[in-house]
Amino acid sequence: RCAEKIGENLTPVQFIPMTDRMDYLSAMNNNHAYSLAIEKLAGIEVPERARYIRIIMAELNRIASHLVAFGTFGLDMGSFTAVLYAFREREYILDLFEAVCGARLTYSYITIGGVIADLPERFLEKMAEFLDFFEPKIDEYNNLLSYNHVFVKRTANVGTISPQDAIAYGLT
Repeated sequence: RCAEKIGENLTPVQFIPMTDRMDYLSAMNNNHAYSLAIEKLAGIEVPERARYIRIIMAELNRIASHLVAFGTFGLDMGSFTAVLYAFREREYILDLFEAVCGARLTYSYITIGGVIADLPERFLEKMAEFLDFFEPKIDEYNNLLSYNHVFVKRTANVGTISPQDAIAYGLT
């Protein structure tokens, strides 16, 4: 995508939106990684509250990204229900992101020196509601796919490689 070349003509802060577009499912985490790199290079200290907010956003983004992976993998293996469940829960997270920055896909929320704005009123309560709702879903997902006969038949013992071949090919 020539992001590095584009970055040659932008200031570090102007480049933040480019990090959103490098992986649409991990935009918040890309903002975070890039900001951390620039802060380290420039010796910028981030306020403690902003560091906590960043971690919260990064973890929510990680969960949202994993939900897409879980749902679409289930869909690819013949379980349409998995993608419906996963995207249902992902919507809760996207609602939280929309509350903090007004966007649902490309955020530019985590930036050099912190975040663009503090958390909105009631954000932590809404996040706690989501987490209370989400925790029991993990067992539901496990039961939905891990013990599903069709899913297991399509995934178990597929793509195996011997230890010798793995070493020969340099696989990790």
